Amino acid sequence: MSKRFVVLDRDGTIIVEEVYLSDPSRVSLCVNAGEGLRRMSDLGFGLVVVSNQSGVGRGYYDEAAVGRVNDRMNELLAKFGVKFDGIYYCPHLPDAGCECRKPRTGMLLKAAADLHFDPRTCVVIGDKVCDIELGRAVGAETILVQTGYGAQLSDSERRIAGYNVDDLLAAAGVIEQRVKSA
Repeated sequence: MSKRFVVLDRDGTIIVEEVYLSDPSRVSLCVNAGEGLRRMSDLGFGLVVVSNQSGVGRGYYDEAAVGRVNDRMNELLAKFGVKFDGIYYCPHLPDAGCECRKPRTGMLLKAAADLHFDPRTCVVIGDKVCDIELGRAVGAETILVQTGYGAQLSDSERRIAGYNVDDLLAAAGVIEQRVKSA
C-alpha cells in the first residue's frame, strides 16, 4: 500500500490569511498549525501544499516572492519538525482557464503523479469552498478548517465538507480517528 497524503491549502489554513501575501516578514502560522501538521506526519501521512497564487498573474508580485513566502513558512514549521513533501501553486488569474487553479484538479494530480499516491486516498484540508470542491472532485476526504475564510462561510457552504473543525490540530484528530477506525 502506498503512503497516504494530506493535501493542504496554504493561506488561511497553514499560515494566517493576508490578501496577496508577498512579504515573508508578514508570514505567521495559524493557531495550532505546527502541532497539527506534526501530528499528521507522526501518523505516517505525507504533507503537500496546493495554493492558488493569482497575485502573480495580477502582477502584484513575482514567483520569486511566492518562493520566499514558502521558505519562511517552511522555516517556521521546521521548529515543529514539519517538512512538506511538495509545494505546488497556481500563478494564473481566475479566468485563465488553466487546469491547476483550485477547484480544478491539476495541482493535486501533479502532486499525486510526482509522489506516487492515489488522489482518492488523500485528505484535502482548506478554509475555502474551492479547497473542498477540489477534494470532492478527486474523491478524497475533505476537512474544512475555521481558520482563514472558513469562519465566514455559510452553513450550506460548510456542509459540503466531510468534516468541519477549528484548526489543523483538530483536523489531525479527525484523521487519527479515521485511521484507528479503518
